[in-house]
Amino acid sequence: MPMPPPPDLANLSLAQIAQLAGEKSLPPVSQWDPRHCGNSEMRIARDGTWYHQGSPIGRPAMVRLFSTILRREPDGGYVLVTPVEKLDIVVEDAPFTAVEMKTEGSGRERNLAFRLNTGELVPADADHPIRFEAREDGPHPYLSVRDGLEALIARPLYYDLAEIAIADDETPPGVWSGGAFFAMAA
Repeated sequence: MPMPPPPDLANLSLAQIAQLAGEKSLPPVSQWDPRHCGNSEMRIARDGTWYHQGSPIGRPAMVRLFSTILRREPDGGYVLVTPVEKLDIVVEDAPFTAVEMKTEGSGRERNLAFRLNTGELVPADADHPIRFEAREDGPHPYLSVRDGLEALIARPLYYDLAEIAIADDETPPGVWSGGAFFAMAA
């Protein structure tokens, strides 16, 4: 059965986004413990592009499908897992990229939601915190997606978050979402 296309974030309220995110049924990859079978010959590049044997995976539905069986291992590595096999996958930075953001409310009442490059919708809240990592090339913001998997928040969205933080004038600078505060300092 083909996977449906991702919903359009612009036409959804944050309440609808939260409902869709809550209804999302993912495979129980944390409960599966198959034997390790080797390397998947797949890689997720820093920009969120998925590759197989060096070529980009051009079908978004395939990327969405693979993203549902992705798991972070206790050693920090990543695997694609099914009930019968487990294959390593290389992740250069984060396995997902937040490519679109929706905001409602202001200050402490603000709610943010993100659409990932896989189409998945994730609200920013205490269960899905935003963190900022300082690097030589500037801050890198991440959104917790699930079970140790994160999304790198795209640079234009980081600038939107910075504008919100400046407008809200919090000390330390940061953003509120879902009743939780996320300081922008790393």
